[in-house]
Amino acid sequence: MRLTFLGTGTSAGVPCIGCACEVCTSEDPRDRRTRTSAALRFTDPAGHDRTLLLDCGPDLRAQALAARLTRCDGVLFTHNHVDHTFGVDELRRFNAVMHAPIDIYAEAHTMTFLRRVYAHIFDKDRNVQDSFVATLLPHVIEPGLPLNLFGLRVTPLRFLHGRLPIAGYRFDATPELAAKSDSGATTASGPAATHPLLPLVYATDVNGIPPETWPSLRGLRTLVLGALRHRKHPTHYTLDEAVNAADRIDAAQTYFVHMSHELAHAETQASLPDRMSLAHDGLEIT
Repeated sequence: MRLTFLGTGTSAGVPCIGCACEVCTSEDPRDRRTRTSAALRFTDPAGHDRTLLLDCGPDLRAQALAARLTRCDGVLFTHNHVDHTFGVDELRRFNAVMHAPIDIYAEAHTMTFLRRVYAHIFDKDRNVQDSFVATLLPHVIEPGLPLNLFGLRVTPLRFLHGRLPIAGYRFDATPELAAKSDSGATTASGPAATHPLLPLVYATDVNGIPPETWPSLRGLRTLVLGALRHRKHPTHYTLDEAVNAADRIDAAQTYFVHMSHELAHAETQASLPDRMSLAHDGLEIT
């Protein structure tokens, strides 16, 4: 199992158009950030390779090529903003390669947005002429109601993005997947080990965690959390706010994403507490 950070930037990306700041002109490749997205790749209990995308932004084509993605078994959307949804048209290539439809998962308001923006996909019969569009199978999710996806228990969690309620996701191994862990060992109570990444929570574009979500943030091995910049923002955690939340959650390792051009990678990384890191495009953790 591996988590690949396809993109780690804010909605404008880094470098920003028309900006000559130190970060936008940096020669450090970790300061080049496409729009935030990730891919979770793993082997299911039957031995098949699987890939789940976390969001599907406008840089998906370049991200998929850079990460050498060859399949997509599902997309988990956090919310309906453009930088997290405007890569849906690119999913058609995975349909063509896999000869299969792709399941997508989103809350009701995000699914309504997707159906409106991508009417040419969801109402294909109304297109003026037949064309090459993605084949998607929509599934509406609700916070707190887990899904079983290829041996992973995926639980949508409620987070706040300003006044907009959005979804984050917790990933746990089912007993079937845990039994396929590296050790393969079992005890009387079940598998002795799970994957080192799990439990994992992915939560970008966050500036608030409701009381009902905190119990689901206990015992994490991996936390991915948005950290926009130093200055206060109405809908995103600042770096300090993200560090404080991560400190309270106390995951074994935390990775920050959705950074603006106000955070230089090397300088910011040097200031972070132990067990906390800035992610960067192309980073893979296993």
